[in-house]
Amino acid sequence: MAKSTSLYTCQNCGATSPKWSGRCDVCEAWNSLVESAAPVAHSRQGGGAAAASVAKLNSIDMSTHNRISSGIGEVDEVLGGGIVPGGVMLLSGDPGVGKSTLVLQVAAAVAENNSVLYVSGEESDRQLKMRAERLGVGSANLLILAETNADVVTATITKGKYDLVVIDSIQTMYAQALTGAAGSVGQITACSQMLEGVAKRNSVAMMIIGHVTKDGSIAGPKILEHLVDVVLYLEGDKYGSFKALRGIKNRFGSTNEVGIFEMVNEGLRPVPNPSEALLAERQESPGSAVLATMEGTRPLLVEVQALVSTTAFGYPKRTAAGFDLNRLNLLVAVLQKRGGLNLSNQDIYVNIVGGLKINEPAADVAVVLAIASAFKDKALPKGLVCFGEVGLSGEIRSVPHAQRRVAEAAKLGFTKAFGPARGAHKELRGLRNVSDALKIVG
Repeated sequence: MAKSTSLYTCQNCGATSPKWSGRCDVCEAWNSLVESAAPVAHSRQGGGAAAASVAKLNSIDMSTHNRISSGIGEVDEVLGGGIVPGGVMLLSGDPGVGKSTLVLQVAAAVAENNSVLYVSGEESDRQLKMRAERLGVGSANLLILAETNADVVTATITKGKYDLVVIDSIQTMYAQALTGAAGSVGQITACSQMLEGVAKRNSVAMMIIGHVTKDGSIAGPKILEHLVDVVLYLEGDKYGSFKALRGIKNRFGSTNEVGIFEMVNEGLRPVPNPSEALLAERQESPGSAVLATMEGTRPLLVEVQALVSTTAFGYPKRTAAGFDLNRLNLLVAVLQKRGGLNLSNQDIYVNIVGGLKINEPAADVAVVLAIASAFKDKALPKGLVCFGEVGLSGEIRSVPHAQRRVAEAAKLGFTKAFGPARGAHKELRGLRNVSDALKIVG
């Protein structure tokens, strides 16, 4: 009988070693090697395997392969029209952002007309029932399985006939063939492959919840993201009311769509008009600017706030919430060099209202105007909305979808739109550089 061997897998980078050592030779992380069973060697010859049948692409029947509605319009839009049978989706996000809440709402809505299995590895069936009662969701067709053994889960899926299976979460699953603990690189890889295989063979849609690391990336090996068909991120401040569901990878649709939700007592509720909700409590005051941004293909108006005060220390402080700190430092340097504002002894704080994260360069002009308004203690003119990218020379560069941004602002009663000079028209007043933008403040 062949002697069983083990491999040691690094939990940080996924590298393997035949023996344990205190530090990984690849990424040099300490105490990251965990024992796992070595993979079974496969013969390079075809052996006695029977040839598989093949099918012509045009002859494949798609009549029984219709998408399943999630019951939540925002989720369907992000997925490209609904849940695809046999598709494997990975949902990730920070702890407490609402991943399990959203998935339970989707599972209960789909179970109204379909058979759904909710596999809970983090909660018992009674705990899950308590959460469902708190959210006010439930269905007679929603089946619960409190199990962490991936072999048992795959056998249950194969035996039953389910339209959707939820795995909460992949980090709690373990395979009997491996000796590593649940959540290790080897276990996540093996369990993901097992679940993906049973989903494809039985044409069962599967939604998997995955944890994130402290830097915001999906915990576990990168193969987890390669295996699945759809990767979704639920973003937003843990204590904020607004959340954004964003598609990072989608084999069945576009990754440009973003769903906006509001956290209420009954769970996550879609926001039909997010721009109006985000600006509902805005006050016309110094340091406040309205940005016309794009979340995927959807124009969105958000408030950018800035606070500027004289520092009490030798080195001024720069803080940003919902905006890249390095980008903020760059814009402050441009304001000093190209705009003539002396900010070298000023603490600067920038906040994107609503807990949203703005990554596109079109937010530069709004941040610049908010800082200048706070520094001069002068409020911007009423009914003003702005957007545009700021270059290192102080020039304001064009951004896509200018017309859609202006149209969204007009719907909410904004009468003055400022943006890049290129593409300016009757409704959009052009700005050539930072000096032109500072003239708005006065």
